[in-house]
Amino acid sequence: MVLTHVEAVEEGSEAAAAVFASRYVQDPVPRYELGERSISKDAAYQIVHDELLLDSSPRLNLASFVTTWMEPECDRLILEAINKNYADMDEYPVTTELQNRCVNIIARLFNAPVGDGEKAVGVGTVGSSEAIMLAGLAFKRRWQNRRKAAGKPHDKPNIVTGANVQVCWEKFARYFEVELKEVKLTEGCYVMDPVKAVDMVDENTICVAAILGSTLTGEFEDVRRLNDLLAAKNKRTGWDTPIHVDAASGGFIAPFIYPELEWDFRLPLVKSINVSGHKYGLVYAGVGWVIWRNKEDLPEELIFHINYLGADQPTFTLNFSKGSSQIIAQYYQFLRLGFEGYKSVMKNCMESARTLREGLEKTGRFTIISKEEGVPLVAFTFKDGAGAQAFRLSSGLRRYGWIVPAYTMPAALEHMTVLRVVVREDFGRPLAERFLSHVRMALDEMDLAARAPVPRVQLTIELGPARTAGEEASVRVVKSEAVPVRKSVPLVAGKTKGVC
Repeated sequence: MVLTHVEAVEEGSEAAAAVFASRYVQDPVPRYELGERSISKDAAYQIVHDELLLDSSPRLNLASFVTTWMEPECDRLILEAINKNYADMDEYPVTTELQNRCVNIIARLFNAPVGDGEKAVGVGTVGSSEAIMLAGLAFKRRWQNRRKAAGKPHDKPNIVTGANVQVCWEKFARYFEVELKEVKLTEGCYVMDPVKAVDMVDENTICVAAILGSTLTGEFEDVRRLNDLLAAKNKRTGWDTPIHVDAASGGFIAPFIYPELEWDFRLPLVKSINVSGHKYGLVYAGVGWVIWRNKEDLPEELIFHINYLGADQPTFTLNFSKGSSQIIAQYYQFLRLGFEGYKSVMKNCMESARTLREGLEKTGRFTIISKEEGVPLVAFTFKDGAGAQAFRLSSGLRRYGWIVPAYTMPAALEHMTVLRVVVREDFGRPLAERFLSHVRMALDEMDLAARAPVPRVQLTIELGPARTAGEEASVRVVKSEAVPVRKSVPLVAGKTKGVC
């Protein structure tokens, strides 16, 4: 263990003995209740620091979409603002202004109908989960208001989605008592079918949620077709069912890589969009955004006004206090990269994903189920369909430090087990090539284990006589021993070499 510097304390005090190497080798570290005494800051730091060494490296976590690297200058800004509470808008007006700038930048990026000099309608959140909750509440309240005005029942709202939605949609439905109507996936189609989705819409549907970048495969859903089909049904029925786009992963990809793709506010039924700043917005975890088309799409009764922190402050969030650092980091990235910079980053991510896709295909072992157009990730299955193989490969890659998730698909496709590699900005070609080499090594290890003979155990048992006519004879294991497996080792040139 590492010796640490001990603060000057009163001589003779027991705190003077709070040297990390001498005290905490013998005394148990308090974990689930407060310790009786204080300890030195150095010892406390060293204990926590050492435990965190057992975490995986964020850079090698290929399961997560969340940003794991930012420039040192942005890291410095984050540390400088780490003690600012964003809720204190009157005390930190510059931070509030930076959020407003971010909202307007994103709204215009998503083609919101915002004129010169006008301000967009949106808010920063802790992530896309909170953003989806807020958007869902706005849809629910607008639907309830319309139903009340028409004198119709308003107690059974529902949302139509694909079965591939992220769990935050299920949370919203359960927390806020909205029925979730899911379009089941089918073999070869791993996103929501717009035709089936519109068929499920009824007068109680508060919105249809489309996903721009499915969590399972990274694929973009066809929002344009959904808009056209839903507009036709609205015209036929007299309903006014809107669309929300969950662009958590794809919102900062499509505008730069697929500018011609119509998925955003260019489509008239898209009333709100959420996006994760901490995914391809290139900011550390803790920031998301939700943007509304117009003020009318966010009911005024959902906005609260407070004045006990200073001037009148409108607020529409699920939580109150939160750090300012991620909002500042988001503005830094917008300022630093601009359109050109974001486009370059996304193109590089797509190129790394192409390298991965080609490398995995060359093994001859996998079927790639993700599309080339979408989020830069590669989702794949074993060609023989053996789900256990996917979990073994995931486990084998962990020995090299890589975190690669293996998971089963949703209802109707539970027989499919998928592996997925997410490509982020910090996962460039050299890491991609190293990862592919480790995949090949892990596959070789799996093949070797499959060819190895099954070990046998030899048991010696003792049979005891039955004591009564109706009782069976007793059986006792006297000896248990493994049967040795005899394997021959071929010698090369008559000798072998041992390497330490």
